[in-house]
Amino acid sequence: MSRVLVIGCGGVASVAISKCCQVSDVFTELCIASRTKSKCDALAEKLAPTTKTKITTAQVDADDVEQLCALIRSYQPDLVMNIALPYQDLTIMDACLACGVNYMDTANYEPENTDDPEWRAIYEKRCKEEGFSAYFDYSWQWAYKKKFEEAGLTALLGCGFDPGVTQAYCAYAAKHEFDRIDTIDILDCNGGDHGYAFATNFNPEINLREVSAPGSYMENGKWVEIPAMSIKREYTFDEVGEKDMYLLHHEEIESLGKNLPDVKRIRFFMTFGQSYLDHMRCLEDVGMLSTTPISFQGQEIVPIQFLKALLPDPASLGPRTKGKTNIGCIFTGVKDGQEKHYYIYNVCDHQECYREVGSQAISYTTGVPAMCGALMMLTGEWIKPGVYTVEEFNPDPFLDALDKYGLPRRENHNPALVD
Repeated sequence: MSRVLVIGCGGVASVAISKCCQVSDVFTELCIASRTKSKCDALAEKLAPTTKTKITTAQVDADDVEQLCALIRSYQPDLVMNIALPYQDLTIMDACLACGVNYMDTANYEPENTDDPEWRAIYEKRCKEEGFSAYFDYSWQWAYKKKFEEAGLTALLGCGFDPGVTQAYCAYAAKHEFDRIDTIDILDCNGGDHGYAFATNFNPEINLREVSAPGSYMENGKWVEIPAMSIKREYTFDEVGEKDMYLLHHEEIESLGKNLPDVKRIRFFMTFGQSYLDHMRCLEDVGMLSTTPISFQGQEIVPIQFLKALLPDPASLGPRTKGKTNIGCIFTGVKDGQEKHYYIYNVCDHQECYREVGSQAISYTTGVPAMCGALMMLTGEWIKPGVYTVEEFNPDPFLDALDKYGLPRRENHNPALVD
């Protein structure tokens, strides 16, 4: 039925590709492309005996638009799934536009070099105008909206779990559960234990940038920014227990504020253990989270990239990670004139994920929604010219697909609230 090009072959991509191969009647042909073709070949060889999907592989530098265009024109896909690095979002979008192909990704754009003068001038202007200082934001990709509209192409942004499923939960709540939503609290709990003193569950460079940045939330349509990790709450999560969680800036707050403008407050919380925080603060204090290149023994290195090379590969955590994740959204608002509270969430087991696809739940909870988002696009459910985030589409078939393919929703109509 369709031919899909997947760019990326890391932990999340391998889950998404494995799940695509479970839906061979839609994903009839698949090309896995990455800078390191041997990784693509190994995954293709592993999956080939288990699926009717025809899998091929290719080498590509996703920073190079010409290379991307050559591959796209050669393979002629119906959709490009970008599950590479967020640094590469714009080059892949450029290639899709040039070649006339629909596009999707799992995380919004951020630059690799935050000291680039051209980027920094635009960034500092945005900080001043918008009121938040995170390196990642949707403005760079939203700027492509008219180009995709004129080309008759669809670009789906941020279709992982958070962002992604959390926005679908918001769209579902607005459609089915509330006449008016007043507050949204997005809670991301990882109750897993990998046994290391310190490791990150996805790309260390992206992860450590995110959690060491100032926190922010949206209140009455305005950004409120706070020092990193300065707002802490405790919450008891279903099947995980009580955890400390901290308010972070997260990309879906930006799009939800735009698309659900009547919501009075939108916050995002993520759980962290004390060991993780202690290590992160120590690394930050000694400069290891810096993105500014330094000279060392005649070589130029970027401290956070060097740290990434020292830390365990997130893809290696699967066999040793035990426990569960719990990610969802708590809403307050009004239905039929009555005050209402509602919680929709998913619980995912690390070991069950590893048994199914060879990855831990952090990769699984991002890879499965990526496949389901692609499924929505390929079947015509989520196709309209332009650039969109998940909450701008009908959530019902997407959540039904998640229920079917490994991330079933749970609901609580009387949840404990976060103060």
